Amino acid sequence: MKSFLSVFFLMIFSVSIYSQTQEIKKKTLEAVKINSEDINLDGKLDELLWADITGIDDFLMQEPIEGGEPTENTIIKIAYDEKYLYIGAILYDSEPDGIKAYKMRKDAPLNTDDRFMWILDTYLDGRNAYFFEINPRGLMGDGLLTIGQGRTLNKDWDGIWRPWTYIGDFGWSTEIRIPFHTLNFDPKISTWGINFQRTVRRKNEEILWSGHKRNQGLYRPQDAGIVTGLNNISQGLGLEVVGYGKVEGSKIENYSGEGYIKDANIDGGLDVNYNITSGLKASLTLNTDFAETEVDERQINLTRFPIRFPEKRDFFLEGANILRFASSSGVYPYFSRKIGLQSGNPVPILFGGRIIGKIGNIEVAAKQVKTRETGFGNSEDFSVLRLKQNFLKESSIGVLYTRRHTNKGKEFIPPLQDRNTLGVDLSLNTSTFLKNKNLQFQAFAVVHNPNSLDEINNNIWDRSARGLRFNFPNDPWSGSLSYREFGVSYDPAVGFSRRNSFRRVEPRIRFSPILENSSLIRELQWEVSFENLMSLQWKKLTQNIRLTPLSIRFESGDEISYQIIRNFESLEYNFDILGDKSIIIPIGNYTNWLHQIELETANYRKIVYEIELNTEGFWSGNRTEYQNNLTFRPYPGINLNLGYIHSRINLEEGNFKTNLIRFLSDFDLSPFISFSSNIQYDDISKEIGMNNRFKYTITPGSDIYFVYNHNWIDDAGKFKTTSMMGASKITYTHRF
Repeated sequence: MKSFLSVFFLMIFSVSIYSQTQEIKKKTLEAVKINSEDINLDGKLDELLWADITGIDDFLMQEPIEGGEPTENTIIKIAYDEKYLYIGAILYDSEPDGIKAYKMRKDAPLNTDDRFMWILDTYLDGRNAYFFEINPRGLMGDGLLTIGQGRTLNKDWDGIWRPWTYIGDFGWSTEIRIPFHTLNFDPKISTWGINFQRTVRRKNEEILWSGHKRNQGLYRPQDAGIVTGLNNISQGLGLEVVGYGKVEGSKIENYSGEGYIKDANIDGGLDVNYNITSGLKASLTLNTDFAETEVDERQINLTRFPIRFPEKRDFFLEGANILRFASSSGVYPYFSRKIGLQSGNPVPILFGGRIIGKIGNIEVAAKQVKTRETGFGNSEDFSVLRLKQNFLKESSIGVLYTRRHTNKGKEFIPPLQDRNTLGVDLSLNTSTFLKNKNLQFQAFAVVHNPNSLDEINNNIWDRSARGLRFNFPNDPWSGSLSYREFGVSYDPAVGFSRRNSFRRVEPRIRFSPILENSSLIRELQWEVSFENLMSLQWKKLTQNIRLTPLSIRFESGDEISYQIIRNFESLEYNFDILGDKSIIIPIGNYTNWLHQIELETANYRKIVYEIELNTEGFWSGNRTEYQNNLTFRPYPGINLNLGYIHSRINLEEGNFKTNLIRFLSDFDLSPFISFSSNIQYDDISKEIGMNNRFKYTITPGSDIYFVYNHNWIDDAGKFKTTSMMGASKITYTHRF
């Protein structure tokens, strides 16, 4: 078996080396240098300078007909001066009244609207790119794009840039200005990677300038074209100062249950960012605050394992694309929510520093953070270092190191020592396997020292995780095969592990053809996967056989799918399913079937409804679950969403029901003025939470926030306040 794997790995590696040395001719667009005084940014492209610039219009369909001629014409032109990159686009539309543009909030998902997207690969390495998108009303979305297994788009990066848009009887147009100081690039290189994609939403038509095949696309920088002529551009001094001031008041229920603890304060902080080199940025944050951060989406957890919530704090989001470790392999040796948060509650950060960027072919991310001492925890120091060496065209090898130091940790019982974690990941990727197919291989290994001195006898195998993954992400056929092992004591101190002490094998295959000649159905999909999770002694613990007999995406954008799952669980300890000891699932083996039906209407409609129905055997009994999601968009800028999840569980040990309700409302007067409200309730915690946030963007990078949070709990049939918080915060960014 080892010989077979060695030969197979050598074959894959050899093909990867050969295929990544093949040169492919790129589409080319020339940028023209202009005088900034000659342009009036209003979205109309009626200045003489635009008429003198030769643009591109050679787009091709990705959907519905791969390689087909677009039904609407699109023209793109590029200009620049010493400080800014300008993109001018005319997006013709034969039915301008049919243009969809509901949203205006920054980074809102644009699966509802017509959109224009582009990427900038400023190092021309085909590995990383800046991502941008707009809709006809000037909504701005941006992020950082990295190649890898799966889509690796981090939309939490916020650049300082601005579009101007105009809707007319010809369709719509835009003028976009991107300051060079918001980007990292090598000033010695006058050629960047670039690509464009347009969506005509009412037709569900996707067109691209370069990489129009279904297994290519905008999210793959290696498939982009190039823009030439970017000479004598500069980031300026490379110094950015971001200051904030905050006024906050709060009222929190006393732990004794009698009375409230009231507090009010005025606070401030400072972030300083400096480009050490054109590709390497250093940052320092003092007295960091996250009062404006949105709340987590509440979930009812009826599993035996914890839930991983996404990071939403700005300081920890930048550089997340470099810090990502063995993406798609389900291992998280670094999880930023372990820093400055404890059980979801914020822990004040005294200061933090980071270095992010590139040194030649090496990607670098380093962070050092110190938290304050609080009434429920000692001060701690966190260190994170990530180095990733790129080689060939799409492959890399990386190392990740984290350290957690608790002040006076050795006085604890049991004593806490410094906790160190080390991980190594390898990625071998090619997009020219069998000429034009994608093939990917990934391997990782993670190990950490004992978390406390009483675990000193645990061996290194128990405190480690390792795995590998083959991936064939193509259309219409795709598939993957993965294997991973997590030791019995694996628990990285600055990481996340949902489950340990197992071996897991999971093959998956999918067939998803597009019916180009059908006027009713756009895409069909069939999929089968097999998850076999065993103990380290090879005993079967969890087994899932998933079959999707049919999933249909209609030309209208509506979708329907049906899935069958056969589940086996070996429960090795009694499971307190509600956490209150009212219902205990006993040790034993459980085999059950699940049937799932999903229906979703097209997102571009004013009223969108999504329903998921699950009926399944559940431990010793059964569960029926309904997930309903209703969205109403009466006017552009107003988005109202009501979600309701109901579960009815009948077990031999007892019966119960769960309900979770979410109401989200967005009121956006413009891309720069917005108000949102998030109200959530579930009958397990019996808590109502309300988060309200008003945001006014003075200029990109400088904002005013007003936040009000209120939480109630059901106390003997009456809801009483557990906490209230109101805050006003202003941030101001100045770049030199």
